[in-house]
Amino acid sequence: MDKKLQIAVLVENHPYNVVGFQKMLDSFWDCECFVQPIDLFVQDEVNKSKYDVVLWYNMNWDAPGDDSVIRRYMENEIGATNQGIVLLHHALLTFQDWDVFTDVCGLHHRGSGGLFKYTQNQTVRETIVDETHPITKGLTEFCIVDETYTIGEPQEPGNQILITTDNETSIRNLAWTRQYKNSRVFCYASGHDDRVYADENFRRILYRGLLWAAGRI
Repeated sequence: MDKKLQIAVLVENHPYNVVGFQKMLDSFWDCECFVQPIDLFVQDEVNKSKYDVVLWYNMNWDAPGDDSVIRRYMENEIGATNQGIVLLHHALLTFQDWDVFTDVCGLHHRGSGGLFKYTQNQTVRETIVDETHPITKGLTEFCIVDETYTIGEPQEPGNQILITTDNETSIRNLAWTRQYKNSRVFCYASGHDDRVYADENFRRILYRGLLWAAGRI
């Protein structure tokens, strides 16, 4: 049996339901999740390279300064190995004007230039458009109540769209995969609060996304 998946969960600069989020992470029975600020993660020379996946749930709005340890990590380390990358909900808004993060997430307009609006308590119908991918295989359309974003669509080359929605307050493409250097990347725009964390469909997609990013499925 494979050892439990080791996951670094990055949080910073955005509130969330800590208890509900942790309960969701704990439900992933073969994963060990270590929640930490991104600033501490990038400085952890002992452990940061040992994680199978890094789950981004932070929202660091501005690009890091020239002398920042976060900038050095993003420019020199991320994607250097096959460590998986998962970007969840508000993490997609991170480093809104920085091309380095655009290359990671495949989403160019992340709130810059006035192209940003969020709408809470939306009924979001999620439609599976790729039924063959390991993350979405066997899943069917479902609805959740979530916060939606009006931002750019993930139109960068290399994106594989998995899930869409017809909610008019949301970006159409909700979930996609891509490759960044040596890393598999899974991006999922859903995931605002405990109503979503507790949803079995959402949990199944996030869990599979972590496994896929780690190369386990």
